[in-house]
Amino acid sequence: MFLPIHDANSLKRIEFQYVTVLLILANVIVFVMTQIPAGERLIASFSVIPRELIGVNYLGPANGPNDVLPIAEGFTMLSYMFLHSDIFHLVGNMLFLWVFGDNVEDAMGHLTFACFYLLCGVFAGLAHAWMLPTSSIPMIGASGATAGVIAAYLMLHPRVNVWVLVMKFVPVQVSAAIALGFWVGWQIVMVLLPQVGPVAWWAHVGGLAAGAVLVLFLRRRGVPLFS
Repeated sequence: MFLPIHDANSLKRIEFQYVTVLLILANVIVFVMTQIPAGERLIASFSVIPRELIGVNYLGPANGPNDVLPIAEGFTMLSYMFLHSDIFHLVGNMLFLWVFGDNVEDAMGHLTFACFYLLCGVFAGLAHAWMLPTSSIPMIGASGATAGVIAAYLMLHPRVNVWVLVMKFVPVQVSAAIALGFWVGWQIVMVLLPQVGPVAWWAHVGGLAAGAVLVLFLRRRGVPLFS
């Protein structure tokens, strides 16, 4: 669809987006670790599998047929968002986080933004599991958490100009309201269609909903909406 590459939106309250950078580094490090043979086998243990998550106590392991470690299913609600299937999956999510995360971090502060990001990811995972409770397909990726960042950015800075690559090659400058509004609309359309393919659309919508609500309460005092 499109990839963001830059926004004309400088930081106003923090000197540097430390949490955004640390989250990106954590995702990259985990991705590298899972590229070795032993690392690939761990994905089943650390991913969200709705059928296992719904069917067990969150504090206990599901002991699924492909699990190599007895990881508590509740913990997978955090671990899944740092796993990615391939380099394109990773780069796409990290581009969205890099372009939009710094300004959301600026509006919330470092620690609050870290909590916000993780909460969006957790709610995204729960939304996916609730809507597809019988699915045994592992869900991984930061898409749900970054969807929360997108929702927050859209509510904070809809008028900011954003450079995006349309169809991955054509650079276009549009407002965040147009670019991100189209992305949000696409997610809603996709959850209304039969759920096929590897994309966890309900996780995206869950992350969006969480981000839109949480930004109302977690932004710093005095930070306006729709600036």
